[in-house]
Amino acid sequence: MNDNKIISDPVFGFIKVPRGLLLDIVKHPLTQRLTRIKQLGLASVVYPGAQHTRFQHSLGSFHLMSEAIVSLRQKGIFIFDSEAEAIQAAILMHDIGHGPFSHVLENTLIRDVSHEEISLMMMDKINQEMKGALNLAISIFKDEYPKRFLHQLISSQLDMDRLDYLRRDSFFTGVTEGNIGSARIIKMLNVVDDNLVVEYKGIYSIENYLTTRRLMYWQVYLHKATVAYEKILVNVLLRAKELASQGKELFATPALHYFLYNDIDKDFFISHEEALLNYELLDDNDIWSSVKTWMNHDDKILSTLSKDLINRNIFKVEIHEDPLSKEKIKAIQKQLSEKAGVSFEDARYLMSVNTIQKDMYNINDDHISILHKDGTTEDITDASEILNVALLSKQIRKYYLCYQRF
Repeated sequence: MNDNKIISDPVFGFIKVPRGLLLDIVKHPLTQRLTRIKQLGLASVVYPGAQHTRFQHSLGSFHLMSEAIVSLRQKGIFIFDSEAEAIQAAILMHDIGHGPFSHVLENTLIRDVSHEEISLMMMDKINQEMKGALNLAISIFKDEYPKRFLHQLISSQLDMDRLDYLRRDSFFTGVTEGNIGSARIIKMLNVVDDNLVVEYKGIYSIENYLTTRRLMYWQVYLHKATVAYEKILVNVLLRAKELASQGKELFATPALHYFLYNDIDKDFFISHEEALLNYELLDDNDIWSSVKTWMNHDDKILSTLSKDLINRNIFKVEIHEDPLSKEKIKAIQKQLSEKAGVSFEDARYLMSVNTIQKDMYNINDDHISILHKDGTTEDITDASEILNVALLSKQIRKYYLCYQRF
């Protein structure tokens, strides 16, 4: 009998998942939940092909991790079979705590609880069901294991998570400039003093990877239309939550209802077992089903924003180089209140003011080391001829003003 389950993937071809612990994780309901959550949230408003799921991304990251283990072992880096299985398990579960539309939920329906923390809660839960089989995986995931480089394969500037999502998101959006040479980067990985490094021959691939990442952020993840569309969803959920807090009855799926009608912060989430149970049931469908119904709600703000979302009526976006004055924001809010026929206070839901910044590379955060032939290592910013530290570390900050079109 074949020891592997073969899964066909449009990006990497066939992905082999060994039967046993790893296949059990893939089949687990909490992993399968990710098939109902899109990887890029609302980016399909700009890139219609971006319909891939977090489940596909988790499988892709797992595939790259399997390749990295083979490559490092060929170079004499010692990785026990138990460690290999543990990092494969950890990368399969690294995104398990994501909610629908990613970070939208983290600031609207729940406060001060990150998806990483929820991922760990879910991992602990699966670990209990599997009678401690994930102890090592969780230890490496939390960076509590002596071999640091194993954690870096899961979470660092060069982790398998990033290598997959850049490649996959580029493929599904059709933004071909985002296509990084993940196979070559993995072949060039090595370990020095318990740290992941890249051999000098791979320097061009790393230069391409860093510039590509910047391009994908501004062209896809932070595209102005995607940002504006997300703000509509944020405001829909905030308005629904406000109406719920006033005791008004709203249609919502049971899981979403729980988060609308309870004030949930980190302490509440940890101390109420049913919070995690309801979170596990939440996916993109809960949001879409509820928003479709809210289009006919008698609250003007809720119905307007819900129609915007369903009918792709995206907020207008202005991008400014400097912060907006309070006077300008007030003037726009006043205009919106007059045009929509709602109070000045309520008009705040018809707009959004945000500062968006993305560092291309943070030298203090988690630098990429290049390994020279003589065994010495230096940071990519020193080793590269085309990437200088000033260019790479430059913080780009943009001020977005989004508001309802009339």
